[in-house]
Amino acid sequence: MTEQQLDCALDLMRRLPPQQIESNLSDLIDLVPRLCEDLLSSVDQPLKVARDRSVGKDYLLCDYNRDGDSYRSPWSNVYDPPMEDGGVPSERLRKLEIDGNAAFDLYREMYFEGGVSSVYLWDLDQHGAFAGVILIKKAGDGSQKIKGCWDSIHVVEVLEKSTGRSAHYKLTSTVMLWLQTDKATSGTMNLGGSLTRQVESDAAVAESGSHIANIGRLVEEMENKIRGTLNEIYFGKTRDIVNGVRSVQPLPDQQQQLRLKNELASALSRRTGSNPLGK
Repeated sequence: MTEQQLDCALDLMRRLPPQQIESNLSDLIDLVPRLCEDLLSSVDQPLKVARDRSVGKDYLLCDYNRDGDSYRSPWSNVYDPPMEDGGVPSERLRKLEIDGNAAFDLYREMYFEGGVSSVYLWDLDQHGAFAGVILIKKAGDGSQKIKGCWDSIHVVEVLEKSTGRSAHYKLTSTVMLWLQTDKATSGTMNLGGSLTRQVESDAAVAESGSHIANIGRLVEEMENKIRGTLNEIYFGKTRDIVNGVRSVQPLPDQQQQLRLKNELASALSRRTGSNPLGK
């Protein structure tokens, strides 16, 4: 019964507005407290922003950079609130993490023209394996009476081959998007949803920094695919529905065109019937 309840709860969360995930998740946990741990580990929540005062930069909070009640900054590698025994990546991974944050900071600026990004890496038990998460958040400023937010969470697992010349990458990406408009001409409209996709790929590794380029390529391709799918599902479908219930052409003109079409079809049918050989 618990497994069925969890499936129903997750199915319900996928259909509720992304901007209300936290309140809806809290309500579900109140209804079924025994699903608390499963729901918290299975439901992606909108990313929150914190500021690293030591370097004056913002970073994103998630379970992957949390230890207890403290969160690690990708810029200074320090926890806030401070803690002495917090987990940090190895020296090799920390160097990759610094390069990854610099690379995705440029990627975010080029594609989103603002927002916040963070990259976190950690070691796995298997030799030559590590994992990481790439986080990107862009919130609309509400100008022109349009609000919205894009949250993307890309979790990647990397397994270096025994030869050391290639690696296997497994990327799981989740994007949460919502838009809200409130204009006198169009009224209030809410659009929102989330998509999760997964891809696996092998790529050559010439040096340690090659991992950042390979992961970046996967993330870029995945975000472009998800962005196109969201555009087709939400905006394209909404446009089709609006066009189906409202026409810019007056009804009398449509009826006149339909009568003319039927008359032409009837005349052509009579002409073909009276002269089947076309003579």
